[in-house]
Amino acid sequence: MYKSTIRACHLGSFIGASAVNLAPLLFVIFMTSFGLNFEEVGRLVLLNFGIQIVTSLLFSAPVDRWGQKPFILFAHLMVFAGLIILALAPVLFTSIPYLGLVCATIFYSVGAGLFELQLSAIIQSIPTDDKEGAMNLLHSFYAWGLIFVVVLTTTLLSVFGKDSWPFIVLFWSIFPLFNFFNFLRVPFPPVIEARQRTKTASLFTSRYFLLVLAGIFFAGATELSISQWTSAFAESSLGLRKEVGDLLGVTLFALFLGGARTLYGAFGKKFDLLKTMTLGSLLCGAMYLLAAFSPSSLLSLVACVLCGLGSALLWPGSVVNGANHFPKAGSSLFASLAAGGAAGAAFGPWLVGFIANVKPDLVKIAPWLDFLTTEEAALRSGLFIGTIFPVIMVILLVLMRRENGS
Repeated sequence: MYKSTIRACHLGSFIGASAVNLAPLLFVIFMTSFGLNFEEVGRLVLLNFGIQIVTSLLFSAPVDRWGQKPFILFAHLMVFAGLIILALAPVLFTSIPYLGLVCATIFYSVGAGLFELQLSAIIQSIPTDDKEGAMNLLHSFYAWGLIFVVVLTTTLLSVFGKDSWPFIVLFWSIFPLFNFFNFLRVPFPPVIEARQRTKTASLFTSRYFLLVLAGIFFAGATELSISQWTSAFAESSLGLRKEVGDLLGVTLFALFLGGARTLYGAFGKKFDLLKTMTLGSLLCGAMYLLAAFSPSSLLSLVACVLCGLGSALLWPGSVVNGANHFPKAGSSLFASLAAGGAAGAAFGPWLVGFIANVKPDLVKIAPWLDFLTTEEAALRSGLFIGTIFPVIMVILLVLMRRENGS
C-alpha cells in the first residue's frame, strides 16, 4: 500500500542532499563572480543550519495538527523556489547578488528543515517489522544524493564552463518539482491523535529521551567533523589538485556512508541496533586517532573514509531508537532529534576548526609527526580533539542499554 510513499520519501532524502550541498560546490564561483569573501560564504552555511533547526522546531506542532501532506508538499515548493532564486540571483539581484544568495538559502533551508522533520516520521509510521532497516535505507539516499550532486555538478561545470552554473542549478530544481507531484498522489499513514500523543514535556523529563537527544548531537558531530577533512587528506596524500581532491574525498566518504546504510537496510534485522551503533562509534574513535597520528597521509585518508562506515548508523539509528522507545510522541520527537543532530553537525566541525587554529601543533607531541606541514598538523590536531565525539557516543549508548535493561 505504501510502496509509492516510500519511494517518494527516498527521493525526498536524495533531494535534501542535493539542495543543501549544491551551493557550497559553487562558493568559489560566487566569490570570484560576486566579489564575496570567506566570511560571507561561511555565513550562508551557518544560515542554512540555523534555519533548518528553527524550521524543525517551529513546524512540529502544525504537522501534528494538520498532518504530513500539506507540509511535505510545502517543503518541496520551498526547495524548488530556493533553487530558482539561486539560479536567477545575478538577474533578480543585479546590484546586490549576495542578497539573492541569502534569499535562496532561506527558501531551500526551510524545505530541507521540513524534510528532516517529516521524512523520517513518515517512514517510521509506515507499518513494517524492520523499522531500523527502513530508516537506514531512507538515510542512505542522502549519501547517494550527495555523491550524485558532487559528481554530476563538477562534471557539468568542467564540460560547460563555470559560467553555466545558473543552468546547472535550474536542472537540479526539476527534482523537487517532480517529487511534489509524487507526494500529491501517494497515500499517507494515519497521524497519532492528540489525545493519544505523548506530551512534549514528558519527553524532556525522560532520562532515556535526553540520552537519545545527546546521542544524535554527538552522532552529527562525529559524522560531519571527519567528513569535511577527507578531501584535505586526499589532496595531501595523493598529490591531487584541490578540485579533484574535493571530488574524491567527498565521494569516498559518502560511498561508505551510503553503502553501510543500504546494507543495514537490507540485512540489519539480524543485528541489535544499539550494539551495532556502539561498534560503529568505536570504529570512528579508532579512525579519528589513526587519522590524527598516522605517519602516512594515505593511511590518514583511509581512516577518514572508514569513518563513513563507522558513523553511518549513528544518526538514523538515533532517530529510530527514539521513535521505537516513544512510538506515540508525534512530530515533537522528530523535530527535537532533527534539531539536535543539526546542532551537532554544526558544532563538531566548528570545534575541530577552532582547535586547528588555536593549537595547530598539538599532534606534534608524537615525535614521528615532526615532518608535518603547519596546515596538516593543524588539521590532525583538530581531529585528535574530535575523538571525544565518538567516545562520548559510546558512553551514551552504554547508558541507553542500561536504561533498557539489556
